[in-house]
Amino acid sequence: MTASNGVRRVVVAVVAIPLALAIVWQGGWLLAFVLSVLCVLGVRELYAFAVRQGIRPLVRTGLATAFVLPPAVYYALTREPALRSDGPYWAAAWLLAVLLMALARRRASDRPLSATAVTVFGVLYAAVLPCFLLAIRHTTYAERDWSGTWLVFVPLVVTWVGDTAAMVGGKLLGGPKLAPAVSPGKTWSGALCGTVASVATIPLLNVLVLTGQGVPFPLLRAIVFGLVLSLLGQAGDLVESLFKREVSLKDSSALISGHGGVLDRFDSLYFAIPAAAALYRLFEVL
Repeated sequence: MTASNGVRRVVVAVVAIPLALAIVWQGGWLLAFVLSVLCVLGVRELYAFAVRQGIRPLVRTGLATAFVLPPAVYYALTREPALRSDGPYWAAAWLLAVLLMALARRRASDRPLSATAVTVFGVLYAAVLPCFLLAIRHTTYAERDWSGTWLVFVPLVVTWVGDTAAMVGGKLLGGPKLAPAVSPGKTWSGALCGTVASVATIPLLNVLVLTGQGVPFPLLRAIVFGLVLSLLGQAGDLVESLFKREVSLKDSSALISGHGGVLDRFDSLYFAIPAAAALYRLFEVL
């Protein structure tokens, strides 16, 4: 990473972190709308990967679904809880609609199986997984609530700290490569540094904010939480690197100066956020 790249990353972070904190604190339709935009951008980047491989996903269908999904999830969580039990039926109806779209718009020579698979996978990966953030924020907590805000930010901060520690530790310590065929820059030493930093972050957050907000983490749970999120977050990073390796790209897009695209910024969080939601349920926090 060049010095100018590093400066751009810092500038983006200085602006983005307080803005993200304010949006998550507000929650509600604003958070759902912002998440809709991020889901659309992430799905679009993934579809662009497929297009480079000669696959034509049902782009408009996938992007429309990605945009509608977060508000629908928020509505089901807060306004119409009965809709949650109908989720599998809505999912089945959507899948049938995608298949009918493929039947109408793709010939056998258009690789309809690949087109349909990528359309569905793009939505599941870059839209459904991020919606677990709304489950964390609004299953229990209303708008403008700091407890719900910090429960969202715990996996975000743990992942960001772990990513930074892994990058710095890997550069300083070097050593054997973690997955040279997928991401040549990552090392086992960096992965270990990232894991240690992630595990250490939650007890610190516990002292600084979580206890005061009435959502404390006992030490054992904090260790489990940090360990699971670190391992899954690093796996998520490698998964996206694998996709980019297939299509010979360094970044998923040039959307964010110095940071790449939405997939580059959220690859770890696509794994960490659903895992955090599951652990919160297991620990009876939500």
